[in-house]
Amino acid sequence: MFATLGSLGDLHPMIGVALELKRRGHRVYIASTPFYRERIEGLGLEFRPLRPDWDPQDTGLIARCEDMRRGTEILLRELVLPHLRDTYIDLLAALDGPEGGVDMMIASEMVYPAPLIAEKLRLKWASAIFSPCTLFSVYDPPVLPNVPELQHLRWTGPGVHRAMLRMSSAAIDHWWKPIRKLRKEEGLSPGRNPLFTDKFSPELVLALFSRELAGPQPDWPANTVQPGFVFHDQSNSSEALSSELENFLAKGAAPIVFTQGSTAVHNPGNFYAESIKAAKRLGRRALLVGPDETQYAAGPDVFVARYAPYSQVFSRCAVIVHQGGAGTTGMAMRVGRPMLIVPYGWDQPDQAARIVRMGAGLTITRKRYSAERAAKALRRLLEEESFARRAGKMREAMQAEDGRASACDAIEKVLTR
Repeated sequence: MFATLGSLGDLHPMIGVALELKRRGHRVYIASTPFYRERIEGLGLEFRPLRPDWDPQDTGLIARCEDMRRGTEILLRELVLPHLRDTYIDLLAALDGPEGGVDMMIASEMVYPAPLIAEKLRLKWASAIFSPCTLFSVYDPPVLPNVPELQHLRWTGPGVHRAMLRMSSAAIDHWWKPIRKLRKEEGLSPGRNPLFTDKFSPELVLALFSRELAGPQPDWPANTVQPGFVFHDQSNSSEALSSELENFLAKGAAPIVFTQGSTAVHNPGNFYAESIKAAKRLGRRALLVGPDETQYAAGPDVFVARYAPYSQVFSRCAVIVHQGGAGTTGMAMRVGRPMLIVPYGWDQPDQAARIVRMGAGLTITRKRYSAERAAKALRRLLEEESFARRAGKMREAMQAEDGRASACDAIEKVLTR
């Protein structure tokens, strides 16, 4: 059974692995937010509801969580942890379905009852990590959205970052009172820090991102396997783009694509309006993916698509401008295109910093994003050959990765123990 909460960035890798396991003959199902039921069942996978029952497209909800300083705290302390008992009950019910229990659980890190239930039921389980930043390595310190300034201290070494990690753990220790309370009620020990320690399965940790984004570190959990990105979007090889979009892509120079993933797109601010202006300043065509087609005026050089599969359009664009989510970043890396990343929160500033350090892109903060700044950055990405060359090398290196197959191999190895 797969258990996940969050955006499509949290769901899609689980779907990708689940579909491959099903192809291999396993019975699989996904427990997640009820909002995703139709999407999951439409792929022929079984579904189990998992509270909290929120709408991941709610503009107000997204706006609160995208606060760079307090977004993570709001997400956890106001939206996830208050429903901890509900999630626990739903997860137990999903594990003990009408056709019997399950052999193994694969849980994403926001499903905080997963380690408790695995301990209580002595159930095999694996933890799924979608971004390098949440492994919190002191040898490869992440850029944290609430204190991005700390990235300037990368050079200080693991000792300093280990001390900062201890201080951070102590500062947010009070966040975990609901988890300790639930553990006590269920007859379990108090446990350790749920963010830095307990979310990692003692049997298998799946690091579902490419080594091109972040390589293994000495302080990752010893049982970590890094399959690479696991991709899934609504497309398949037989699905064609709309004739209008196909004509736009085919006629003229490769456009710049502007997108905000599956979450930030519902609270984009001035991103799309300024992006259109930036493209016009450069005399380039623009493809806007995500906004309602009625919100922005299309024309011969601007195409607006509410949805378009990244797997089919990214490779046909010159530069990819996006929010920096792990899945979007991974797809841009896979097609080998330079990126301009405009992070909104969570793991996105860290992904942006990594792409910049690798020389495959640039970044502008959300507050500073404007047509003038975007045009200046895009001109560099289009004209300086080093960006395209480095992006191409990442694409070549990723050809050897098969995230789906490798993740399933690791899961099956645990199942056979």
